[in-house]
Amino acid sequence: MSSFIQTLNDAWQRTQSLLCVGLDPEPSKFPAVLANRADAIFEFCRQIVDATAPYASAFKPQIAYFAAHRAEDQLEQLIAHVHTAHPGLPVILDAKRGDIGSTAEQYAREAFERYRADAVTVNPYMGFDSIEPYLAHAGKGVIVLCRTSNPGGSDLQFLDVGGRPLYQTVAQLAADKWNASGQLGLVVGATFPKEIEIVRGIVGDMPLLIPGIGAQGGDVEATVKAGRTANGTGMMINSSRAILYAGKGEDFAQAAARAAEETRDRINAYR
Repeated sequence: MSSFIQTLNDAWQRTQSLLCVGLDPEPSKFPAVLANRADAIFEFCRQIVDATAPYASAFKPQIAYFAAHRAEDQLEQLIAHVHTAHPGLPVILDAKRGDIGSTAEQYAREAFERYRADAVTVNPYMGFDSIEPYLAHAGKGVIVLCRTSNPGGSDLQFLDVGGRPLYQTVAQLAADKWNASGQLGLVVGATFPKEIEIVRGIVGDMPLLIPGIGAQGGDVEATVKAGRTANGTGMMINSSRAILYAGKGEDFAQAAARAAEETRDRINAYR
């Protein structure tokens, strides 16, 4: 089995895409054709995945959008579908887990044994022992929150720690001390391209998960130029709502495909 980092590198090269399609299903926004279906969340996401897979190098389901509707079984089914129908495209479970000891071990089992995700997002606020249990799962990716795309992230992430902002300390720790498995990545928001550039300078070629383009308004050109590695990769640039809800009718999947293709092409224009 290939590791997360190897799978991601292969996907970047094979697909020539840095686009990560976020899967944040909200049933109130689904087209009428899916109304009253018990498996509506799975079916909506499956059609989105199948339509956008030619333009993506990763998928990122957000666990809260499934759990809130008691649809965890549909999330399991969806991740299994991605692995079966689109092998080689990694699945990142966006869970932002953050706890210590035996609790973190259970969260790691949830992500990697129950859902079979290739990587999971984690919150480093409680330190390395909240991250370490995930590293015990050989080959699995652990993507650490660093400089998030939301405005309130600055409340903590810009606090001075030894003469530099906390987010830079997190990046340094991730690059130097925490990356025992060699499978770490960082979350850095597209809404802060200068910080993307700084983080890239700290962590070298470590992959960055970059939310914030599309509905959140992050600038694609600035993001790509700030975060690309020497070979023009290194980023999972996520778009969720702008792709998922590009269309409202029965052709919603085709509309999503067009939005994904357009987003991929905009990203590639600056690589």
